[in-house]
Amino acid sequence: MADLIALTPCAGLLPLAHGRVEAVEVLPVRLTSVAPFAGQEAAVSAQLEAQAGAGFAAPNRRSGAVTWFGHGTWMVAVDVVLGGAAVTDQSDAFAVVQMSGARAEDVLARLVPVDLRGKVFKTNHVAKTMLGHMAVTVIRTGPDSFEIMAMRSMAKTLVHDIEVAMRAVAFR
Repeated sequence: MADLIALTPCAGLLPLAHGRVEAVEVLPVRLTSVAPFAGQEAAVSAQLEAQAGAGFAAPNRRSGAVTWFGHGTWMVAVDVVLGGAAVTDQSDAFAVVQMSGARAEDVLARLVPVDLRGKVFKTNHVAKTMLGHMAVTVIRTGPDSFEIMAMRSMAKTLVHDIEVAMRAVAFR
């Protein structure tokens, strides 16, 4: 019988550092999608508040461990037990990359078609967008830092595209 070795989505691909930007893999303990059933949003949000310390985040926002993830769906980064909602473990489904540094905005400007400058895209703002040809979720986590979430199957492409942009900005 073969011994299987668990690998992270970006195993062997990260960390990267070019110029004044660094990219590292984030390994959430748990990622759970939560989609409340019709008429249950307030009740499920109250349950989240009790268990995760934050209820449902507003559209395009993150609140604590709860991130808006699209129409009627939130991603929760802690273990929760909820009634009144479709709850699905997504822990192995996503590659999560933290990009930080003084030129992180410049790197992302080469990759995504939305304005991520700090004056309009503030800490805890969330954008569902494209990075190259991949659907991603971008979250500003600080003045010079972002989390980028893509499907696990796209991890190698995600890191490649980020590295190409990092090198271009560093050489500029």
